[in-house]
Amino acid sequence: MSITRVRAVTHQDLVPNPKTTDLRSKTGIFVVVLTIIFGLTCFVLCLYAEATRSQSIWGSKTCVYNSSGKTPLLCGAIAFVGLAVAMVGLHMYLLIAVTASPPLLFVEWDPDSVPAKRLTFQAAFFFVSTWICFGVGEVLLLVALSVESGHLKNWSKPKPSCLVIRQGLFSAAGVFSLLTIFLATGLYLTALQAHRISKDLENTHREILEASVLYASPPRSPSNRMATVAREGPVTVRDESTSLECLVFLKQLPLIV
Repeated sequence: MSITRVRAVTHQDLVPNPKTTDLRSKTGIFVVVLTIIFGLTCFVLCLYAEATRSQSIWGSKTCVYNSSGKTPLLCGAIAFVGLAVAMVGLHMYLLIAVTASPPLLFVEWDPDSVPAKRLTFQAAFFFVSTWICFGVGEVLLLVALSVESGHLKNWSKPKPSCLVIRQGLFSAAGVFSLLTIFLATGLYLTALQAHRISKDLENTHREILEASVLYASPPRSPSNRMATVAREGPVTVRDESTSLECLVFLKQLPLIV
C-alpha cells in the first residue's frame, strides 16, 4: 500500500503573486539586476578601451599611429549601445510600473507632508542626475569613437598631424556610465519605497474603516419569539443571535396525571 504525501497549504501559498508591472515583482528585480550588470560591463569596456587607445608617434615633421584603433572603437561602441539600452530599459519599466499602479495614497491625502516632500525631492534628484550623467557619458563616448574611427585605414602611413583623444577620456566615460546605473537604481528604490509606504497606509486606512463600521452600526433590539415545549407551557425565548444575554422565563404547569 503506497502512501501519498500531500504538501500542506501555507500562508505563503494563499498570498497572491505580484503582477509583472509591480515594482516588487521578480520582473522588476530582474530588470534592475540586468541594468547593474550592463553598467559594470560598460565600465570594464571603457577601462579596456582606455588601455588600448591609439597614440601618436612623432618623427621629425610627421607622425604615425601605434594602432588602427579598432579595439578601442569596438569596446567604446559596445559600451555606448549597452549604456543606452540599460538606461532606456529601466526607465521604460519604471514608467510602465508607475502608470499601471494606483496613485500614491499619502500624496493624495497630504501632498505637503514631510514624507511626500522628501520622496518627491529624492525622486527628482535621482531622475535629473541620472539623465545628466547619462548624457555626459554618452557624449564622451561619442567623441572618443569619432576620433578612433578617423584612422582605421592607412594608420601606419606618416601624416603631418595625428588626432588622438586625451588620456582619461574613456575612463571618464566609464565613471559616468557607472554613476548613471547606480543613480537609476536609486530612482527605482525610491519609487519602491514610495509604493511600500502607500500600501501600508492603504492597509491601515482599510482597518480603520472596518473598525469604524463595526462600532458605528446601531445595535439591534433583541427579538422575542414564542416556543412550546412538550408537557410544558409556552416559553419566552430571547434570540441569542441578536443579544448578548439569553433570558428564558418558564412557566411551569401542573403535571397532567
